[in-house]
Amino acid sequence: MAPFSFLSLLSLALLSSALASTESFIHEVTDDPLIRQVVSDGTEAVDQLLHAEHHFSLFKAKYGKTYATQEEHDHRFSVFKANLRRAKRHQLLDPSAVHGVTKFSDLTPDEFEKRHLGLHKQRLKLPVDAHKAPVLPTNDLPTDFDWRDHGAVTDVKDQGSCGSCWSFSTTGALEGAHYLATGELVSLSEQQLVDCDHECDPEEYGSCDAGCDGGLMNNAFEYTLKVGGLQTEKDYPYTGTNGVCKFDKSKIVASVSNFSVVSLDDDQIAANLVKHGPLAVGINAAWMQTYIGGVSCPYICGRQLDHGVLLVGYGAAGYAPIRLKEKPYWIVKNSWGESWGEKGYYKICRGRNVCGVESMVSTVNAIHVTSQ
Repeated sequence: MAPFSFLSLLSLALLSSALASTESFIHEVTDDPLIRQVVSDGTEAVDQLLHAEHHFSLFKAKYGKTYATQEEHDHRFSVFKANLRRAKRHQLLDPSAVHGVTKFSDLTPDEFEKRHLGLHKQRLKLPVDAHKAPVLPTNDLPTDFDWRDHGAVTDVKDQGSCGSCWSFSTTGALEGAHYLATGELVSLSEQQLVDCDHECDPEEYGSCDAGCDGGLMNNAFEYTLKVGGLQTEKDYPYTGTNGVCKFDKSKIVASVSNFSVVSLDDDQIAANLVKHGPLAVGINAAWMQTYIGGVSCPYICGRQLDHGVLLVGYGAAGYAPIRLKEKPYWIVKNSWGESWGEKGYYKICRGRNVCGVESMVSTVNAIHVTSQ
């Protein structure tokens, strides 16, 4: 208990400084009391918790939440109050970010994990066609870089209540690689992966992709390589449910030529990002359910990966009060829609493998396939 108590005291001492750095961001994102209720001084935060019913009403109105029975309503209100307290704790331990009410605030952590994550947790073998990325020069890397500024990133998508994050991470990497190869940005089909990417040898892969029940990006790259490629989102639209495979090989528009695993080194990750386009990465999403904005740099975060996301860029101006100086960060595209985070994006500290973000990174090269 002693180490945690010391950490809590340290967090409290740093909170006022951290909140000053995030004040301008808070004014930028919204004046919404759902955010302000947990990003405030201690007295106001306690007062807001005493008025949780009012804020639950605001939450339901903002996110269109309805419940079938009074019993379910009361249960969700109880969960909502627990998440208010959890967001306040997150704010103390992650003061360079902003934590508060999100569209997931009526879900327990277990429900959130089952419905909105989806990366297989067990240590898996790499597919036979995966390569180890060669070491790239890092001397001339730009200080800041963002593939959104170069046209290689599609709009933020929403996986819904389906554990298919791995498919969105996969398509995002291939969309970027296809753009680099052709100059054309095409939204690719996650549903093809959800419906069709199931067959593999467990002895070879450790675990097979399973649609809304989870998967892994490298397995999905292997599937794409073997079947010839992916269709467009338009031709094979997303439903957010497990369905029957409707893959039409004649409608393939992009294919994988090869894919590689990047070493656990933030400079090599940055170099591969700049050279090869957005990267498929795994992350521990423990701090993401309450995240609203800013740079997430929690003092404590596990490295067991449970969510697949897309690394699209990096910056050098993130605030990290533990070091009392600016801290570099990664820019991550998520798959929970634009109503979450910073219009669908997440910023997380770079260089210390925070939440395991630098431990499962894959780059992909694409070849253009003309649809028939």
